Amino acid sequence: MRRACLALVAAGTLLVSAPARAQTYDPSYPVCMQIYGQVGYFDCRYTSLQQCRYLAVGRSATCVVNPYFPQERPKSPRKSRRAD
Repeated sequence: MRRACLALVAAGTLLVSAPARAQTYDPSYPVCMQIYGQVGYFDCRYTSLQQCRYLAVGRSATCVVNPYFPQERPKSPRKSRRAD
């Protein structure tokens, strides 16, 4: 009886605990749409904020810059050294 009670408590604890979340951003695209609702999620498949905002019209959503998208650093111009 004691084992059954412990098993019931353990099962109840597992069912009540909060679900784990994985990374929500796709690093392949620079812009994501955050959709609000009962089940909110991020949709990362936009190449610009304008494209995302155009498709977000009429929806409960916001466009955000993807923090996991690898940013390219601008190359600094090389200074040429000339021997006089």
